[in-house]
Amino acid sequence: MSARNGKAHTPHEIVERALELSRADGCVVVADEHSTANLRWAGNALTTNGVTRGRTLTVIAVVDGKEGTASGVVSRSAVTAEELEPLVRAAEAAARGAGPAEDAQPLVADVPASPGFTEPPAETSSAVFDGFAPALGDAFARARSGGRELYGFANHEMVSSYLGSSTGLRLRHDQPTGTLEINAKSPDRSRSAWAGRSTRDFTDVDPAALDAELAVRLGWAERRVELPAGRYETLLPPTAVADLLIYQLWSSAARDAAEGRTVFSRPGGGTRVGETLSALPLTLRSDPHEPGLECAPFVLAHSSGDDRSVFDNGLPLTSTEWVSGGALKHLTSTRHSAALTGLPVAPAIGNLILDGGTDRSLQEMVADTDRGLLLTCLWYIREVDPATLLLTGLTRDGVYLVENGEVTGEVNNFRFNESPVDLLGRAVEAGRTEKTLPREWSDWFTRAAMPPLRVPDFNMSSVSQGV
Repeated sequence: MSARNGKAHTPHEIVERALELSRADGCVVVADEHSTANLRWAGNALTTNGVTRGRTLTVIAVVDGKEGTASGVVSRSAVTAEELEPLVRAAEAAARGAGPAEDAQPLVADVPASPGFTEPPAETSSAVFDGFAPALGDAFARARSGGRELYGFANHEMVSSYLGSSTGLRLRHDQPTGTLEINAKSPDRSRSAWAGRSTRDFTDVDPAALDAELAVRLGWAERRVELPAGRYETLLPPTAVADLLIYQLWSSAARDAAEGRTVFSRPGGGTRVGETLSALPLTLRSDPHEPGLECAPFVLAHSSGDDRSVFDNGLPLTSTEWVSGGALKHLTSTRHSAALTGLPVAPAIGNLILDGGTDRSLQEMVADTDRGLLLTCLWYIREVDPATLLLTGLTRDGVYLVENGEVTGEVNNFRFNESPVDLLGRAVEAGRTEKTLPREWSDWFTRAAMPPLRVPDFNMSSVSQGV
């Protein structure tokens, strides 16, 4: 229906109607259409499946006053045509009631419109599992015959984001996000192993291969070895590396570093940009066009924070190296924080890739280990000290002892205390980069590609009774 008759139904019509209703000096509207499909299973049998759909509308009103420019942001779900004008007025009232916005900048303009802005949103459905579900059923049968029980879930989400502004922006991005997590347990539940994958459409995940991997890990766990806390040569798989480096990325705001509050602050003032962080030629980067890890090629900010600004909505994103050849190159910055720090504008991007290792697989790195630990994944990661980015957390679902190039048993879990920045400096080997699922942060960040890392002295600070 027409956006002018007050009955806006499609996302682009809602955006247009909200902009038409605006009485503010500037306005940005983001309509997010989201749909999800999921499967869950336990004990080698499907338990639930479902499909959901929804809409979230965010209105950002900008008001120029004598003391400066203020912004007001209001987001609501399931907004009807009748609720649209009250939502716009609420954002304007919030702007007029707020003080000047510290991050105020001219709204982004002159960005070419996205193809398909007026087209219906993309949607997922149970059809995304048409090829995956039968293969999962076959994996259940193999696990059952092998004395294993499989538990887990598969989730697929599609978000179509429509961004419009009073400066003429008309941008759209469709973001598919798929996650798969499988736990295999022995019938007595004394042994457990985990595997996960990130995917865009479930055509590139193989339940049979995952079940085979889990069967091997359960076999390793038949021998149990108790080890004390201490520093061990440790092989970190890609999922664990991703969880640590994602937290590092989240902690790399340029302004915080320039003000002396983070691990990237230079003693005496300024930032550590340009300093060598790793002797290995590692490059940590983000690229909205990375094959298989594609994400929004422009800023989508529903609120302002240390590393994002609602005024930057629509700003184009390009490939950015955070660490280049082992040296710190960029910190995340908005237009406002870049002006404050003198650093380049470098908005956060929705994926993370670590390159620069060898072509060796994790299995080859295990074969070259005299004695050390092989981790499966990390969880319950928390920050201890922002000045060093010291993190603590637990190992989970399998810590294995490697002796003379072979896995010889499972050891107890540990609590660790480590800084990802420090780990980059102490890592002595990086293997082949591969797409991975960050287990700890999979609710917020799924698009990552990492190599396994060898750290000669990973700090297992205490023994944990976790599983």
